[in-house]
Amino acid sequence: MGYEWLAIAMFVGFFFLLISGYPVAFSFAGTAIVFGLIGLSLDAVKIDLLRLLPNRWFGTMSDFTLLAIPFFIYLGSVLEKSGLAEELLETVGILLGPLRGGIALAVVAVGTLLAATTGVVAATIIAMGLISLPIMVRLGYDKGLATGAITSSGTLAQMIPPSLVLVVLSDQIGVSVGDLFAGALIPGLMLAGSYALYCVVIAYLKPELAPPLPLEMRRIRGRALLIKSLKALVPPIVLIFAVLGSIFFGVATPTEAGSVGAVGAILLAWANKRLSWKLLTDSALSTARTSTLVIMILFCSTFFSLIFEALGGTKFVTEILTGLPGGILAFIIVSNIVVFLLGIFLEFVEICFIVMPLFVPAASALGVDMVWFGIMMAVNLQTAFVSPPVGFSLFYLQSVAPKEIETADIHKGALPFMALQLVVLVLVILFPGTVTWLVERVQG
Repeated sequence: MGYEWLAIAMFVGFFFLLISGYPVAFSFAGTAIVFGLIGLSLDAVKIDLLRLLPNRWFGTMSDFTLLAIPFFIYLGSVLEKSGLAEELLETVGILLGPLRGGIALAVVAVGTLLAATTGVVAATIIAMGLISLPIMVRLGYDKGLATGAITSSGTLAQMIPPSLVLVVLSDQIGVSVGDLFAGALIPGLMLAGSYALYCVVIAYLKPELAPPLPLEMRRIRGRALLIKSLKALVPPIVLIFAVLGSIFFGVATPTEAGSVGAVGAILLAWANKRLSWKLLTDSALSTARTSTLVIMILFCSTFFSLIFEALGGTKFVTEILTGLPGGILAFIIVSNIVVFLLGIFLEFVEICFIVMPLFVPAASALGVDMVWFGIMMAVNLQTAFVSPPVGFSLFYLQSVAPKEIETADIHKGALPFMALQLVVLVLVILFPGTVTWLVERVQG
């Protein structure tokens, strides 16, 4: 054994810095600097290797695909801040309100639509929490069902294209964003469908848990309701098809489609007379903050990976993962357990930059389909985000929940939906065709 022990110590040190609350980017950079100096003193790291770092950074920033990140963030930010997301939820709520569990169904439907337009989990959950949760509480909805529907459907923004998770995964696992978008569509709809089915079943088995919308709250009817529905539903759906369709059919790259989507969101705000200078600047600032965070983590994780690889860490981990008894199945089980546990404590960007550089070489060596592997990891992250006690989606909702909703209600409500997500994860693992079928059709 050479200096692999130093690589292991480096990873352990990084993890302890992380759980102590130190920012992830600085945790990456700090451990890389310390162990890089130790490696230089032991002659385990050559100074010439460090000269490769600027080239790696330049190579990263010249990746045209990463430009899609700020475009998709801006698209979602404009829709959220202009109030178009709020109007969408209100309209679907009126349409489905007469049904038992209609508001819960509306939350799932709008969560799916917002996921396909915003791609940002926090924005989707906070918007739906502010708009729909007080209404559901007032109508007498079961608190667990109400909060569970919001957190699970809001987290669909991690899975349904155009998703930031998939853009970042594309960069880390080395497959095209278009293939990941196509591969994620069926599993994403499976998740949304399972949530909707659960809400319907609960509403009919226990009607008192999910009452219909009272008649006095459905005052808009007939022609007025039709016009309101067309105005609220058609533009976002057209925008979704314009963005995703152009990618799937090869008309535009993800970056080009993202720019079209961002312009389309601005035009929607203008058409609804909600466009203002403040809206544009607030959306731009929100986009800049999130994009800067992603790029900073990317730069620092590249530095970390360079030192970790120089110390023999990547080769050591690859040998362990490829040598597991059980081959591919054992690798799939171990990688899913690791990502699930990390997903409870960390954001998806951090997980992608921490574990994907370790998993990808092993997956490639074992001959694993990388699109299927990427989507499997995305479904896993979706599950981890709603897992008590510290799933991030739970905290997003808790930050805007009315005083009647306790933390225990949010955690309890997440459990059935987490179980549904685990079922979908197992189906994706057992039936790779759920991912590859649409990818093959798009490529063909």
